[in-house]
Amino acid sequence: MFLRDTIRLSLQAVLSHGLRSFLTALGIAVGIAAVVLLTSLGEGIHRYVLAEFTQFGTNLIGITPGKTTTVGISGGVISNVRPLSLGDALALEALPPVIATVPVVQGNAAVEFEQRSRRTYIFGVGPEAPRVWQVRVALGRFLPQDDPRTARAFAVLGSKVKAELFGSANPLGRRVRIGSEHYRIVGVMESKGQLLGFDLDDAVYIPAGRALSLFNRESLMEIDLLYSAGSSSEEVARRAKQLLIARHGSEDFTIITQDQMLDVLGSVLNILTLAVGALGGISLLVGGVGILTIMTIAVNERTAEIGLLRAVGADRRQILVLFIGEAVVLAGLGGLAGLIMGTGGAWILGQAVPALPTHTPWSFVLLAELLAALIGLLAGVLPARHAALLDPIEALRAE
Repeated sequence: MFLRDTIRLSLQAVLSHGLRSFLTALGIAVGIAAVVLLTSLGEGIHRYVLAEFTQFGTNLIGITPGKTTTVGISGGVISNVRPLSLGDALALEALPPVIATVPVVQGNAAVEFEQRSRRTYIFGVGPEAPRVWQVRVALGRFLPQDDPRTARAFAVLGSKVKAELFGSANPLGRRVRIGSEHYRIVGVMESKGQLLGFDLDDAVYIPAGRALSLFNRESLMEIDLLYSAGSSSEEVARRAKQLLIARHGSEDFTIITQDQMLDVLGSVLNILTLAVGALGGISLLVGGVGILTIMTIAVNERTAEIGLLRAVGADRRQILVLFIGEAVVLAGLGGLAGLIMGTGGAWILGQAVPALPTHTPWSFVLLAELLAALIGLLAGVLPARHAALLDPIEALRAE
């Protein structure tokens, strides 16, 4: 029996039992569709979160006050931890690989203009914030290069705050009240959107020194460092650590590089993608059991056919290939239908809910189809082996 005869007989066997073959392939199709759809969701979320975290650039290092590791010391020592200061930010900016630094103080306060008032985020920052955070000024300019400890009362509005307080009017030169002080508006930022639930357009930027006074804080909440491209983040972090230890007398701060954060985040998101893919794999397992059941029934129903094939010269290997081929064809057709259902479902979901990101990588598509064929192969081995071992004379008597 030639290979083309084996293929023809496999296809005829599948087509001759149309409803049974359809239901069997449907089990695989649902499993593949579930795997493709869920992994598309997982990969889409993965890309979305990474894009959110890297929209401010990748050559960033964040320094926060306090040490995150636990040590065996008395709680009374905590009050002796030296806060991060504006002087620390200026000293870090002088390091050779560092291009610019941004001292950060964040809070919430009411911003008032005439009879209008809006409670919003207040970011106390330095004049290099647009450069470090990769944001742009749409109107006017950003905070001037004042001494951060004696900076003038200037403010830059986020696009939403500007729209709420001033509408279409030009706010430059106007004064707004933040807390107990009046600030002159010198600029308006371009729309940046949201970052993990925080509306960056609903914010006002003022000098960090004035924000410390406004929120009655002694320490900066964070110092962000922008270093030159090509420099090692570990080397920059090491130099920053040495400098701050020399200034503070101890390591009472935490340094987090963008690479470290992305590595941890990537690991978590990869686990998420695998987890949702594994849920879809349960459906594939059910589909594989369906193929195993159907092929076992087919062997029992076609015992006489097997005996006839053996009688006309087909050997055991050819019988084995024949039934395995049927299982692979069923799984392959079901896998193809599942790919169409899964990718189509992901596209429709992305169009219907734009806020829910979906992305179907072609590597997953190819892997899913190969997985369907593998399941068909494995599910068809036992029934095919049973068919190949049948005695031809006993098989003919079954008619």
